[in-house]
Amino acid sequence: MPRFSVIVPAFRVQAYLHACLDSVLAQSFKDYEIVVVDDCSPDACGPIADEFARRDPRVTALHLPRNTGLGPARNAGMGRAGGDYLIFLDGDDTLLPDALQTIADRIDATGEPDVLMYDYARTYWTGRSVRNVLAAHLDEGGPDRFRLTDRPELLQLLMVVWNKAYRRAFIEAEGFTFPPGYYEDTPWTYPVLMSAGSIAVLDAVCVSYRQRRRGNILSTTSEKHFDVFDQYDRVFAFIDARPELALWRPVMFRRMLDHFSALFASRDRLPLHSRAAFFRRAAASCRRYRTPGAPVPRRALLRHGLLRLGARRTYQALSGAQRLGGRLRRGSAAVRRAVRDVALRAHYRIQLRLPLRSRDAVFATRGGGGYTGSPAAIEAKVRELVPGVRTAWICRPVDAHTVPTGTRHLAPGTFAHGTALARSAYLVNDSAFDRGLVKRRGQVLLQTHEGTPLRTVGTDLLDRPAAARGTDFEQLLRSVDTWDFSLSANPHSTLVRERAYPSAYTTLEYGSPRNDVYHRTGPADVARLRETLGIPAGCTALLYAPTHRDYRRVQRSGLDLERLVRVLGPQFVVLARAPHPAGPGGHRAPHPRIIDVHGHRSVETLALASDALITDYASLMFDYVNLDRPVVLHLADIEAYEAARGTYFDITAFPPGIVARGQDELFDIFATDHWRGSRSAQLRAAFRARFCPYDDGYAAERVVRRVFLGETDGLPLPVPSAARRTPAALPAQDGAGAGVKG
Repeated sequence: MPRFSVIVPAFRVQAYLHACLDSVLAQSFKDYEIVVVDDCSPDACGPIADEFARRDPRVTALHLPRNTGLGPARNAGMGRAGGDYLIFLDGDDTLLPDALQTIADRIDATGEPDVLMYDYARTYWTGRSVRNVLAAHLDEGGPDRFRLTDRPELLQLLMVVWNKAYRRAFIEAEGFTFPPGYYEDTPWTYPVLMSAGSIAVLDAVCVSYRQRRRGNILSTTSEKHFDVFDQYDRVFAFIDARPELALWRPVMFRRMLDHFSALFASRDRLPLHSRAAFFRRAAASCRRYRTPGAPVPRRALLRHGLLRLGARRTYQALSGAQRLGGRLRRGSAAVRRAVRDVALRAHYRIQLRLPLRSRDAVFATRGGGGYTGSPAAIEAKVRELVPGVRTAWICRPVDAHTVPTGTRHLAPGTFAHGTALARSAYLVNDSAFDRGLVKRRGQVLLQTHEGTPLRTVGTDLLDRPAAARGTDFEQLLRSVDTWDFSLSANPHSTLVRERAYPSAYTTLEYGSPRNDVYHRTGPADVARLRETLGIPAGCTALLYAPTHRDYRRVQRSGLDLERLVRVLGPQFVVLARAPHPAGPGGHRAPHPRIIDVHGHRSVETLALASDALITDYASLMFDYVNLDRPVVLHLADIEAYEAARGTYFDITAFPPGIVARGQDELFDIFATDHWRGSRSAQLRAAFRARFCPYDDGYAAERVVRRVFLGETDGLPLPVPSAARRTPAALPAQDGAGAGVKG
C-alpha cells in the first residue's frame, strides 16, 4: 500500500498535463501512486495519461466513458486509490520539488492527522510566482494536532481540495464524495474540516497553482455558476444532520454571503441576462439559511443586508458608487503626483541657478539603499579627514536608520533631495543619480562602481539583449559623461570600464573602499557580528550568495540548501543570501541551520561573519578573497549564463577556489573537505594577487585625499605586499568553526 495516492483529473489540460505528472514523478519521495482520470477529454489528455502509465507502473490511467465534471472525476480516482493519504492535484498545476517528502515528514511528525493543510503559490503565465497572502495562518507553532474549533482562522484560507492531504480511512469512514457541478470543492472542504478529529498544518508551499491567462473554467461566463446555490444547500444539509456542528452555521452563513457577493461582483462569470435571477436566488438562500452570530466586517454589513433583502438595484448602485469613488481617489492621487513632479522639477531648476555649496557632499548607493558599500566607506573617511564638510546620504525612509549620526538623510523625490543634487560640490554614487541630473561647472562626480566586473557591463551589452533588458544606452553614456573620476579596484577593472564606459573621466586605480573593513576588523568584532546573526558558537558558517540570472524571469535558488546542511552535519550553518533560501520552491519556513540573510543590508558584515563563501558569478568573490577564506563556485548553469550575459574571462580557468559544476559535485567537495584544502588556498592566493593588488585597508583614504583634498603628491599611498597584509581573522573557537583556511 503506497503512502500517497495522487489523484489528477484531466479535462482539456493537454498543454499542462506533462508538467503536472512530471512534477510528481520527479519527487524525491517515491512511495506513491498516481491515478490520472481522463474525464472524456476531447484533446490529448487520454493519450498523455496512457503514455505515462506505460512509462511508470505507479501511474494508472482511468478513462471515463463520458464527461462527468471535476467532482465525479475525483470520485472515480478515489475509487481506484489505495494510498494511506489522498492528495488531489489539478491537471494544470504542479507539485514543487520535495513537496511529497515535506508532506510525509510533517504527517509523521504530527501523528498522522485526518487532514494536513499546506500552502501554495500562484504562478502566472509571465513566470511570476506569488505565495498565498494568508500563509501566516499555517504557522506550525502550538499543538501539532487540533480540531477546527481550536483554529477557526483556517477557514480564511482558500477552500479548495488541492491544498490538503486527507487520511483515506477517515474519508471512507465518513463517506465523503464530491458532488457534480461547479464549486464542487465547497461541500467537500467545509464538511471535511468540520468533521476531522485531527488537523495539522505545514508552513510550506507544496503546490504551484497555475493562473491561466484564458480557459479557466471558473472564469468562464456561464449560467453554471448557479451551481453554487446547490453546493451551499449541501453544506447546510450536512450541518443540520449533525447537531454537534451547529456552532459552524453562523460562520457558513457569512462565508456564503461573501461567496455570493464575490460572484455577483465579478463581471466575467454571470451572463448579463441572468444577473437578476442570480441575485434573487442568492437572496432566497440568505433568507433560508440566515443564522446571526458570526462577526461581519463593517464594510460588508450593508452589502450583506441588501443581499438578504433582495435589493438588487440598491446593491448595484452602491457597488457602482464604490467603484466610481475608487476611480476618483486614484485620479486625484495621480493629479497630486503630477503637480508635485512639476513643482520638484521647477524647484531643481531654480536651485541650479544658485551658488554651489563648496563644503557639501552627497552620497548614495544603487536604488536608494541604506548606508553601505564604497560610498559609505568614503563618506566616513570624508568626515574623518576633511574639516567642515557637510555630508548627506540619499536613501529611502525605511533605510534612514542606517545613516550615521551627523550625516543628513535625504529621501528621494523630496525638495531637499533636489537642492542637494543641484548645489552640492561633491556627488558620490556606485550607480547612477536621477536621469534629470544636470552636471554643473564646479561639481565633482565620483563613480565608485559596485565591484570588479566578471559579467559584461556598459556598452559591451549592446549585442546582449537578454542582459541589457531595454537599457537606454544613450542615457547611459550621458550619465557616464558626468563622471569626473571612476574608481577602479585593479587593472582588470580599469581596462574593462574604460572600454565599456567610454568618456573623458580620470580613473583612480586605488583599490575598493568597501573592502577596507576586511583589513580593519578584529576577531572580537567578528565574534560580535556572528552572535548578532545567530551563528552558534563552534559552528562553521557558509555564506551562500548567488547572483541574478538575466535569462530567468523568476529568480530561484540553484542549490538545495536543506540537503547541503544534512550533508555537512550539525556543526555547519548556512547564511542564505538568495531570493528564496529554503524549502520546496523556496517558500518554506527556514531550516534551523539555514539563516535567511537575504534582506541584510551589508554584505561586508555577512562576509566578515562567515567562514567560507559559496557563490557563482557574483562580484562578491573578488572582495571576499581579501579575507583569505575559502571560496567554492557552484557553476551548474555556466553555459546558459555566459550565453545570456557574457563574462570577461573564463572563471573556470582562473577561479578563486574549488569549482563544482553540479550540486552533487558540490556536496562531495564539502564532504571530503576539498573546499578548504591546499589547492583551494593556492587558487585563492593567485586570484587575490590579480584582483586585490591595492586592497590594504586604505583605499578610502587614497580616494578622499585625491578627490576631496586635491592631493596628488605621494598618491597612491604605498600598498604593502600581500604577505604583510592582515585581513580580519575569525575568533578563536573550538570545533568545526576553527581553522578553515586552506
